[in-house]
Amino acid sequence: MQFAAWLVWSTSDEAPEGSPWLIDGARQERGEVEMAIKVGVVGAAGYAGAELVRLIMAHPDFELAVITSNADAGQSLASVYPSFAGVSDLVFSTHDDPALVDLDAVFLAVPHTAALAAAPGLLAAGVTVIDLSADYRLADPAVYKTWYGVEHTSPELLATRAFGLPELFGDNLAQVAARHAAGEAVLVACAGCYPTATSLAAAPAVRMGWVADAGAVVVDAISGVTGAGKSCNARTHFCHADESVEAYNVCRHRHTPEIEQILGLPGRVVFTPHLAPLKRGLHSTVTLPLTPEAAASLTAEAAVEAYRDFYAGRDFVRVLDAGSTPQTASVAGSNACQIGLAVNSQAGVLVAMGAIDNLCKGAAGQAVQCANVVFGMDERRGLPGVALPV
Repeated sequence: MQFAAWLVWSTSDEAPEGSPWLIDGARQERGEVEMAIKVGVVGAAGYAGAELVRLIMAHPDFELAVITSNADAGQSLASVYPSFAGVSDLVFSTHDDPALVDLDAVFLAVPHTAALAAAPGLLAAGVTVIDLSADYRLADPAVYKTWYGVEHTSPELLATRAFGLPELFGDNLAQVAARHAAGEAVLVACAGCYPTATSLAAAPAVRMGWVADAGAVVVDAISGVTGAGKSCNARTHFCHADESVEAYNVCRHRHTPEIEQILGLPGRVVFTPHLAPLKRGLHSTVTLPLTPEAAASLTAEAAVEAYRDFYAGRDFVRVLDAGSTPQTASVAGSNACQIGLAVNSQAGVLVAMGAIDNLCKGAAGQAVQCANVVFGMDERRGLPGVALPV
């Protein structure tokens, strides 16, 4: 089965036989199962979970052994997502499947609070956890309670977890990878979709000292409907979402404190998310107030050059030429982030734009990228680096 539109990164000198998409039977025939890293996906029937399944099946070193969904337990993966017909014979089990504790790693593609219930037990059993939920992202448990309305039940893990945004927190992930190599089960809290696109676009300017010490950082972001999850509601119903764009959770979206934490700008982010009639895709436009010095001297061309230096060696981040702006269609299906930059000298602001696929770089792809680092592999391993061209 060929997927010619995809480029899947691999560090091996010799490509696998046939398609790069490895299925269980083919791996068994080649005797690779014993060497494979056995993983599971909790919440595999959700949109991010299904994307994880797709990516893990393409990965040269991961063997997908367990998929869970309480709602779909007993059903085959292919019956819930027919795109997997003829590719896998996996069947959904429940979230409390005892087989999970026998795995090398478990990806948690679950809503907030569900990871609080699952992560501590898995870690205690020696299983590395890659968490896609919000439960371990915020460093301060009091902030978590404020925004999510529940007590954090394992705050001790916040001190040892890695924050999963490799391009901005590579050192943190490297420390956790060293602990894992020494035999420790570790926890990675992957960044959310809005914070990923927003922070990749804005963080270099903040870290390079261009941003003024005061003033609002304004984030206007647009996401496709898969970002709302698989469960339908009135806002995501086709009849409501089609041919319409709307803002939602204005000044109260739960990704606000995460963006502020990443950028180191507490209390300064004005975040307005929008829903657009797209299946995949997320675009964030960040307006950053510049220091007087930066406002007087910075050009779009200079900003592009500085950003490219900042992200040198980070192949998933592509900084576009001055005058070009990113598009969601240009990253769909890939783990890439496109960044565009513009300078308004009169207003004294930098406009930084980031576009990602919310299900890939914004969720599942980022999780696999982090797992690659934890397990000592090239972070690009098994991940699509080129978007669907049409």
